[in-house]
Amino acid sequence: MIEQENGLPAQFLSDLADIVGPANIRTGEAIGELDPGEEPDNLGASAVVSPGTVEELAALVRTCVRHGVTMVPQGGRTGLVGGGISTAGQVVVSTRRLNRIERLDPAERVAVVEAGCTLQALQEAALAHRLEPGIDLPARGSATIGGMISTNAGGIMAFRNGVMRHRILGLEAVLPDGSIYSDLTRVVKNSAGYDLKHLLIGAEGTLGIVTKVAIKLEAVPAAHAVALFGFGSLPAALAAIRRALDARIGELRAAEAMWAEYFRYAARHFGWSAPDFSMDHQIYLILSLGGADEGALQEELAAIYEELLESYPETSAVLASSLAQEQAIWRLREESSILYADYPNSPSFDVSLPLSQLDDYVSRCRAGFAAVLPGLIPFVFGHLGDGNLHIMLNRAADALTADEIAGVEKVLYEGIRALGGSFSAEHGVGSKRIHALYATADPVKLEMMQAIKTVLDPAGLMNPGKVIDSARLAESGKPHFPS
Repeated sequence: MIEQENGLPAQFLSDLADIVGPANIRTGEAIGELDPGEEPDNLGASAVVSPGTVEELAALVRTCVRHGVTMVPQGGRTGLVGGGISTAGQVVVSTRRLNRIERLDPAERVAVVEAGCTLQALQEAALAHRLEPGIDLPARGSATIGGMISTNAGGIMAFRNGVMRHRILGLEAVLPDGSIYSDLTRVVKNSAGYDLKHLLIGAEGTLGIVTKVAIKLEAVPAAHAVALFGFGSLPAALAAIRRALDARIGELRAAEAMWAEYFRYAARHFGWSAPDFSMDHQIYLILSLGGADEGALQEELAAIYEELLESYPETSAVLASSLAQEQAIWRLREESSILYADYPNSPSFDVSLPLSQLDDYVSRCRAGFAAVLPGLIPFVFGHLGDGNLHIMLNRAADALTADEIAGVEKVLYEGIRALGGSFSAEHGVGSKRIHALYATADPVKLEMMQAIKTVLDPAGLMNPGKVIDSARLAESGKPHFPS
């Protein structure tokens, strides 16, 4: 069979073009016209194919199986752990054409959407009915629902509504043999055997490609109010969250924290300040309440501030009184990429801890990083309501040696499972965190993962080199579950 310069058989490419249409397959220079997203290596594949229906995708997968070609599923390419990286000889399967909202029922509070639908598109469609998908994150404009399912994304409202795993009622996917798994249940109560959708949620495309989901929707409050607090300690910030969860008026919708180094950097970058608001606190917290009346919500936030002053007199607060002030406060937290201006490609990490462990953990990280490299400090921010911390470093990626990175990761991950936490809160494993998974996970869990992968994808054609390291597990000498 004739091989093209891109390393894929000509007949194979012809078969793909017959399935999706010539306009929906890119090779060579045409691939370079696409935006690679967060990872320059996302588009290293020899072909990018965009099926328009689940049937086309199933036929595509069967063709890849027949030719032994590996597949890398991609959505909005917003992943941060290399889950979408592709190489020559592979095919990227893009869900960009699978972007329809097929059903949105305001009485059921359920939407049925295809995997390539962006979070923002679903949010806007749901908002027309005063509803929302119950999950939000800064990359909403490009992150796709399928990609968020694949990494089990969390985001700003996870402490209240759960992560993606808790939002999905039913799911459709194409499995590694090209068969279509369809269980688009639209009800919460479903005890009909194994709930197999959970094998695909968080699997990062290694067990199949999600094509469509039924997702729960939540009511959007008529009004909201936002305040920024400054505290002298983490316990004070946690006390503020507890009080906000018990709000007499409204309900807590966001509790986003920024430790001092990150907050001051962001405030300087954006030129943000407020009268009588101290820039010398240890931790800063954005609280957002939702409810029926904006004025009443602002009064509730003011009441929370007054009560906190009794126990924590050093507390500062600023209440947003306009949309512009609210957006300025949120910009401090959401536009964390500003750090790359001074620290290009700074290594970033995504961990979660029980709330009771957070204070000691952050202190241990500070001391541990300084021991690895004098002057190395963490920029810490994240979703304080659920214990999810994002950590970046005050160094560019090329300013750290491999040994220094290994030292940083040892500080971050050592003992984290014993504390009841996770080395990956919401970004996934991808290709960059496989070593962390194997360093921290229960060995039996790893064996079960391998057994499932072997059964569903025996040829290893679905997103190889991501999440699971079959070779490493095989070399461990541990017994395996029968496949």
